[in-house]
Amino acid sequence: MADDAGAAGGPGDPGDPGMGALGGFQGGFGSGLLDRGRGHGQGSGRGCGALSGRAEDKEWQPVTNLGRLVKDMKIKSLEIYLFSLPIKESEIIHFFLGISLKDGVVVPVQKQTRAGQQTRFKAFVAIGDYNGHVGLGVKCSKEVATAIHGAIVLAKFPIIPVRHGYWGNKIGKPHTVPCKVTGGCGSVLVCLITAPRGTGIVSAPVPKKLLLMAQIDNCYTLAAAARGCTVTLGNITNATFDAISKTHSYLTPDLWKETVFTKSPYQEFIDHLVKTHTRVSMQKTQAPAVATT
Repeated sequence: MADDAGAAGGPGDPGDPGMGALGGFQGGFGSGLLDRGRGHGQGSGRGCGALSGRAEDKEWQPVTNLGRLVKDMKIKSLEIYLFSLPIKESEIIHFFLGISLKDGVVVPVQKQTRAGQQTRFKAFVAIGDYNGHVGLGVKCSKEVATAIHGAIVLAKFPIIPVRHGYWGNKIGKPHTVPCKVTGGCGSVLVCLITAPRGTGIVSAPVPKKLLLMAQIDNCYTLAAAARGCTVTLGNITNATFDAISKTHSYLTPDLWKETVFTKSPYQEFIDHLVKTHTRVSMQKTQAPAVATT
């Protein structure tokens, strides 16, 4: 049995009206503070406070080559997306986008077994900088605070750049998706269609949060007319994120220029990695044999 543990939250930031709908953020997310939300059924879905805004207690010690290059200022921007390098440390995203990142709970879900004793809280957290970068994390835990904090960390790994486009003539800044894109999760399909300026985001409350974080100002969505059960908020959230990630998968004529291949950061700074970060080899010592009579 699954019940939604998040009730209608308070209003969001001034630029995002109507945040109190079902499946919206619990309170404002401009300051990084997550308000408390009461749950249905057994147990109260207590939230956590100042998870994303707290200061780091310890200094970041990178454990991957990519993290070492970022900390040593060899990589000065998010050019790692051009080489398809996997991000395995959340501190890498925090290093580049830590100040501008905003987060909020999209779908808090409370699950309970038939016996009624084991309760799990599942949190869908969206994270973005409102400047073309958005990520989505999912975490399940016995406590709401642990689920939200884990989802915030997991949302930094799949953070993606979002490509913007125009509707009609290329006047001013890009304001919508570049073309019609479709994303799916389970039985749910979400379609994003370009829209003229002034249209706004014509969408359900849950996809609207992801589109606003991706800095898409005008867009039509066909979630209601798509196949599948769109009432399942987890599937429609993943489907919207899948559709946003496909904005870079289609090559329009303006991207038909000749590709200039450059060296990967691992190849360019191989000497720096070998010089400053050497692997310590552990040798096993064998105990001397004890003579027995």
